[in-house]
Amino acid sequence: MTESTKRATMVDVAREAGVSFKTVSRVVNGVESVDPAMAARVHAAIALLGFRRNSVAANLRSGSNTATIGLVIGDVTNSFYSRMLAAVSEVAKERDTLVISASAEEQPDVQRRIVLDLCQRRVNGLLVVPSGNDHAYLAEEMKLGTPMVFIDRPPVGVSADVFLIDNRHVARDAADLVIGEGHTRIAVVLDDLGIFTMRERLEGFEAGLAAAGIPLDPAFVTTAAHDPHSSARAVGAMLALPDPPTAFLTGNNRATIGVIEELHRRNRQARIVGFDDFEMSHLVPRRSTIVDYDITALAREAARQLFARIDGGGGAFARRYQPTRFVERGLTQ
Repeated sequence: MTESTKRATMVDVAREAGVSFKTVSRVVNGVESVDPAMAARVHAAIALLGFRRNSVAANLRSGSNTATIGLVIGDVTNSFYSRMLAAVSEVAKERDTLVISASAEEQPDVQRRIVLDLCQRRVNGLLVVPSGNDHAYLAEEMKLGTPMVFIDRPPVGVSADVFLIDNRHVARDAADLVIGEGHTRIAVVLDDLGIFTMRERLEGFEAGLAAAGIPLDPAFVTTAAHDPHSSARAVGAMLALPDPPTAFLTGNNRATIGVIEELHRRNRQARIVGFDDFEMSHLVPRRSTIVDYDITALAREAARQLFARIDGGGGAFARRYQPTRFVERGLTQ
């Protein structure tokens, strides 16, 4: 890379064109009263140096918004969120708007820093998958004019639009399904209970078991299945018990993958019912039933609601639920 192709500043352009910084600024910002000859020299210098205007910084100085929205997700490694980003980007493209996506990795402090930074950058609005149990700090940002819509989980301490599924009821349906098939030694594999969806799904599983008079054995429960590896490790410990589980209820796709991997590694069979579909699920070596829902539709609706808020509409805050269904996945044996 030559010196002339490195990132140039307006100071460099002014020096190259032999004009003042103020003249370059006026040309870059489209002021028509600049002398044509000077403007031509500035444009020639811009072309030579490869200068690009920093529109974000310019908007921050002027106090205006950028044509961007933010999407703050929970875990960038989960395909659930990549599908969400794709759907939001599709809607944003229709509005000639860019999406800035960031992952908080399920850490509330990290999410707070990300959200406040995006607000400081004057994005037009935010879509947030909230982490933690206190989001009251967002009220001031909303009052200052940054619309926010929440996906997959409701915020705590602030009123806003929320798009999610009825986790508790469908989790109970999942428990009823395996109980109806005759299973009584039923394990539950979840991520951290600090996550709203995990708490709701655990309560649904527990309600189904309690209604059938089946106690939930503490040895059959893990809340540390953050990824397939940790899920598989927990499942391995359960399978090593004298009377291991014959069925597994899982809280998300990462937990399900870990269960399948460990069962396959040990050449064992067990019933699996879990949440959230994933790529290639129809080819995994164990049968599973998945609580599926259209995350693409959910994210699109949330994005459209955000743009309605940006446009000054949207009506009263709403909590909207996406329908769910059971789908069969994996190879039956």
